[in-house]
Amino acid sequence: MGLEAAAEQLKAMQAEQVMHQQADDAKRSNQDEVVYHQWATFKVDNELYGVDVIQVKEVLRYSEITPVPGSDYFILGIINLRGNVVTVIDTRQMFGLSPHTPDDDTRIIVVEYNEQEVVGLVVDSVDEVINLPQNDIDRAPNATGEETTKRFVQGVCYYNSILIILLDLLKMLQSITPMDTGEDF
Repeated sequence: MGLEAAAEQLKAMQAEQVMHQQADDAKRSNQDEVVYHQWATFKVDNELYGVDVIQVKEVLRYSEITPVPGSDYFILGIINLRGNVVTVIDTRQMFGLSPHTPDDDTRIIVVEYNEQEVVGLVVDSVDEVINLPQNDIDRAPNATGEETTKRFVQGVCYYNSILIILLDLLKMLQSITPMDTGEDF
């Protein structure tokens, strides 16, 4: 093979390589970039719920909760968590469900409400942390007229053929916490 024939063959191979690269680039640009979001899942009354994992500070075994006289019906009381007072909420009561006697699976999920406050949510059991594609999350259906839970639902998603109800903690906790108006009396 002469020098000119080798040069022609090299040019043909380079052109083919460029065409393959352009085809690969076109395939990648046609695909939407999938954004995943992590959710911590837990069960309440055999329903699977999820909250944004970034808001979860820790998960505790159920322990003694000190009642607070005059508090709302869904507030079980307070616990001392390493010197910090944490308000503990009964999610069953908040969602309008029947009471449940705590057992070995019962947990308190400590979540961050805002930069200064954490709240404990009593749940029947914790499940796992999962990654859900953002585009697989559907808006919550208006199937029920019951406002108790519906107003806290951010969306729903199927994961391994199981429906997960994704909660909006900010809405949920704002509904029970008085708004700070910034006014001092």
